[in-house]
Amino acid sequence: MKKIAKYIIGSSLVLGLFVSCDIEEIPETSVSDANFWNTTADLRLAANYFYSTLPGLTSAEISQDNWSTDAYPGSNGNSISDGSRIAPATDSDYSYYRIYQANKLIEKAPEVAAKGGNQTQIDWYVGEARFFRAMYYFEMFERYGGVPLITKTMGVSDPDVYAPRANREEILQQIYDDLDYAATVLRTADEINAAKEYGRISKTAALAFKSRVALFEGTRAKFHEYGDFRKHLTLAKQAAEAVMASEAHNLFSQPRTGAEGQQLNDAYFNLFQLQGEGRANKENIIVRTYGVNRENAVISTPVQRYLEGNTIIPTQNFVDNYLMIDGLPKDKSPLYQEPNATMTHAEYFEKKDPRMNFTIFKRGDEFITSSNYTIPNSTLQRSGYGIRKYANKEFWNLQASYIDRPVLRYAEVLLNYAEAVYELDGQISDQDLNKTINLLRARLPQVNAGTTASPDYVSMPALTNAFVAANGLNMRQEIRRERKVELAFESLSYWDLIRWKTAEIELPKTLLGSYLFNEYLTTSGANWSASTPVNDKKYIILQSSTLRRFDPAKDYLWPLPTSEIAKNPKLEQNPNWD
Repeated sequence: MKKIAKYIIGSSLVLGLFVSCDIEEIPETSVSDANFWNTTADLRLAANYFYSTLPGLTSAEISQDNWSTDAYPGSNGNSISDGSRIAPATDSDYSYYRIYQANKLIEKAPEVAAKGGNQTQIDWYVGEARFFRAMYYFEMFERYGGVPLITKTMGVSDPDVYAPRANREEILQQIYDDLDYAATVLRTADEINAAKEYGRISKTAALAFKSRVALFEGTRAKFHEYGDFRKHLTLAKQAAEAVMASEAHNLFSQPRTGAEGQQLNDAYFNLFQLQGEGRANKENIIVRTYGVNRENAVISTPVQRYLEGNTIIPTQNFVDNYLMIDGLPKDKSPLYQEPNATMTHAEYFEKKDPRMNFTIFKRGDEFITSSNYTIPNSTLQRSGYGIRKYANKEFWNLQASYIDRPVLRYAEVLLNYAEAVYELDGQISDQDLNKTINLLRARLPQVNAGTTASPDYVSMPALTNAFVAANGLNMRQEIRRERKVELAFESLSYWDLIRWKTAEIELPKTLLGSYLFNEYLTTSGANWSASTPVNDKKYIILQSSTLRRFDPAKDYLWPLPTSEIAKNPKLEQNPNWD
């Protein structure tokens, strides 16, 4: 990791000499070019810049689920979630700076080959550049739809700088082409690890990302009723299936050892701890590396301080997705008990999918240096819930975490496959469920089915067609539910609402926090007030539906920055954002 850190820092400094931030101001070459693009080591150094652009654990990056109904940002709301935003003058999400960097490396690679560079290694770094170019275009594509398609470096006088928007299929084809190329020339995850370069993009990373892209467009086309949705869903299925067949990845199942030597069956929790770092965890396919400690670090982040405070707090809208341990939702399960005057916050977690315990804090969880968790603090977690992922009391004390961020993990690939299969034909076999969703459930610990003293334990039941039919469930809804709870607070929930065309249903709803348990009001230092706004069932009101809206005529696409439209007369604004 030290080696990666040095290269990332070096590449950032070197590439900073090459370009400025706006594409209109980027010269085709610079004074550094002649002395830099000579060896494969130069290509590697240039490619390392891209790794600094992977999604990380900054405040802005971890709070993207605030755009959905799964989370809420303290007391100020979110303009994307509640429909109050307007077209911005500028937007950092609309940027060709990183695409320029990728184009530069791709164009300069033949010069390195002509100077005797190793072609296999050259192909690695071109593959990385094309992977990241695909990622950058997809990030803009999700938001804006078609954007200008630029695959070469250009000077300010080049007329193609002011290109019109390409259509959706043109952008997608470029993304697919880049990812297919990358999957052909990149190394396997094991080859990268053997070279002590853990964290670099692998063949299966390109395929896994392709499954994400194709599922997005396939389902979006299906539910928004345009284009050839079957084409993209087929590509999503095939890409996910290729990752599964590679046997390069599997679900992480390593437990921790407790203070008294007992095995703590909490592999899901460990995905977001130091135990989940490195190639020993084959579930991580794309990862933003942070390091291990201050002595062996890439970079640090105070992520737990962000999650502890009002940056992002879970909603009851999200929590309601957790199944009971009989595999049934709360409105169908005899195990579910509505909160009442005598129930405690911790008791509400009982008999639920174990991922709820590993994702959200409850009493007794390791929390900070001075104490374990008790109940939510109204100042910091005013929804009544706090996110437990990345919680580490040592790093909380340091205000610096070195836990890596999984950007795309094998669990998502399995879920992508299951959803693509179902949406292609409106059905999914038990065999396909067993090699996808039921693998996720099988790695969860057994949960006490009765009282604390009861010896009876059960596991989360498998999802089968017979179980769905017998209990009046909807298979599509259960596949989506599994995705929501497995990938909770991993910045995917908003885009799921967009592609499923359910944002117009979900986003205008009132955002609720937890039940206002009596212990909130009676626990010293918790700072809860009896005047806390609640609904008729005594659930905390975070934001009323009267303050929320979603316009399906415009909000399924983001507005382009007005400054970009002013610069480029060929650039048309998205519908109804004028």
